[in-house]
Amino acid sequence: MNNPEKINEDKTSGVHNSYWMDSVEPLSFKKLSAEMATDVLVIGGGIGGLTTAYCLAKSGKKVILVEDGFLGSGETGRTTAQIAYALDDRYYDIESYFGLEKTKKVAQSHKEAIDFIERIVKEENIDCNFKRVNGYLFLDPSDKEENLDEEFEATQRLGLPTEMLYDIPDFIGEYREKCILFPGQGQFHIMKYLKGLADAFVKYGGEIYTESRASDIDKNGAKVNGFQVKANHIVVATNSPINDILTMHTKQWAYRTYVVAVKVPKGKLPYAMWWDTGNQESKWNAKPYHYVRLEPFDDENDLLISGGEDHKTGQADEENLPEEHRYASLLSWTKRHFPYFIEIVYKWSGQVMEPIDCLAFLGKNPGDENIYIITGDSGNGMTHCTIGGNLISDLINGKENLYEEIYNPSRMTFKAGVDFISEVGSMAYKMAKDWVNADINMPSELKAGEGAIMSKGLRKLAVYRDEAGKLHSCSAVCPHLGGVLQWNNDEKSFDCPLHGSRFTTDGTVINGPAISDLTKVDVRDE
Repeated sequence: MNNPEKINEDKTSGVHNSYWMDSVEPLSFKKLSAEMATDVLVIGGGIGGLTTAYCLAKSGKKVILVEDGFLGSGETGRTTAQIAYALDDRYYDIESYFGLEKTKKVAQSHKEAIDFIERIVKEENIDCNFKRVNGYLFLDPSDKEENLDEEFEATQRLGLPTEMLYDIPDFIGEYREKCILFPGQGQFHIMKYLKGLADAFVKYGGEIYTESRASDIDKNGAKVNGFQVKANHIVVATNSPINDILTMHTKQWAYRTYVVAVKVPKGKLPYAMWWDTGNQESKWNAKPYHYVRLEPFDDENDLLISGGEDHKTGQADEENLPEEHRYASLLSWTKRHFPYFIEIVYKWSGQVMEPIDCLAFLGKNPGDENIYIITGDSGNGMTHCTIGGNLISDLINGKENLYEEIYNPSRMTFKAGVDFISEVGSMAYKMAKDWVNADINMPSELKAGEGAIMSKGLRKLAVYRDEAGKLHSCSAVCPHLGGVLQWNNDEKSFDCPLHGSRFTTDGTVINGPAISDLTKVDVRDE
C-alpha cells in the first residue's frame, strides 16, 4: 500500500499518495523570495497552469509560474490520467444545451487536445508512457438502452469515429451487453508528462517557483509568499478559482471521487479504457460513474486503475457511506467486472469541479480584462486543461480561438436551470442542517487520529486529536462563504460542503476557493 506519511513532505491535498506521485521524485523548484515583474503570472502548477505557461513561453512571452505545493501536488496528481474525447457527460445533453454546431466544436476541441498532447510528447521527447487506446462506454444497470443508442446517434451526428459493439471487450458482465467504441483515446503517466512540460517551459525561458502561495490577486498581479509580483496578465489555474468570491461558484460544484489501483498480470488485459454511463438513481446531479484504465507497472504486472463512487464534497453522510468506506464499494465493483487482480497497491481520492452545463470555464474571468481562469474541468481534466492552456495563450497573444465562445466563463446556459435550483436547494438544506448538528459534545470523545465538528455555545469548532494525543482546534466555519465544515476521515481533512474548500487538521487551507487558513480557537481538553 502507498505510504501515507509522504503527504507532509510532498505537500499534496490528502493523506493518500496516488501512484503518479509515489513513482516520481517531487517536482520542486526554488521558493519565490523577491519582488518581480513579468508579462504573465500563472498561478497553479497542475496540467492547466503548466500547459498555459508552456504555450505562452514558446510564443515568446515572459512567464512566471507559481505553485503553493510542488508541481502536480494538487488535483492533477490525483487524476486517473485518461485523455479522452469520450466525455463524462453525454453528447446528447451537451447538444440540447448548445446546439449541434457548437457541440461539434466541443468534440473537436477534445480530439485536438489529445493530438496536442501527443505532439508535445514527441516534440519535447517526454518519456511518459503515452499511448493511444480504445475506450468503451456501456450502460450502468440503472440506465436505459435507448440512452446508449441516443448517445451513439449523437456521436455520429458530430462526425466522431464511433462504433456500436454488441459485447464489451475484456469486461465481465452478467450478460452480453452493448457498448460504444471510442477509438483513439490517450493515456499517460501524468507526473512524467508534467516534468517534461516543466523542463520544456524552462528551456523556453519560463521561471517556476514552488512552495510559493499567491494571494491578493488583482489586475496588477499578486502577492506571492508576501512579495509583489507585477504582471500584465494573470492566469488562475487552481482547480477552483481563488480570485473569485462568488460568481464562478454559482456555476459549479465540488465532488470527491475515489480510485483504487490493483495489480494484474501483464497480458491479461489490453491497454484500454472502460466507462459506465453512471448511476441514474443517484441523488447527485452529476450521476456518479465508474472509469477504468490500465497502466504499465513493472516487468510482471500492470496496474488496473479504477475510479468512481463520487459524492459532493463534505456530503458523504447524505448517503450514509463515509469517505473511507467508498474504496470497498469501488473494489467490489472492480473485482466483479475485472476478476484478474492480484492485490490492491494504491488508493486515493481527488476533487472534481462539476460545471452546471457539462463544459469547463476557460478564458477571461467574468468582469476582468486581464485575469483568466481554468476551472470546471469535470471528469475530463486532461483535455479541458489542455484546451484551456491553448485558448488562454491565444487570448493573451491577441489571436482568435475557435473555442473562446463555447468555454467563456461568463456564459449563461438557461436549460441547465433545473440542476442549478436543485444544487442550490441541496446546499441551503445542508448548511441549515450542519448549523444545528454536531459530531461530538466534548473533546474527550476523540481518539488519537480522529477529527470531528463540535458545538461550543453558538460556535462551531473543528477539533482533531493527533497521534501523540494533542488536541488541535479551529473555527469550523469556512472563511470563504460561511459553510460549516465536515470531517473527512479518509483524507484527514475538514471539507466544506458548499464550495469544496478543504483544510488540514491544523486548519491550513489546501483547496480553494478559500484563500485563508481557519482561525485557531483555544479549547480545553476535557
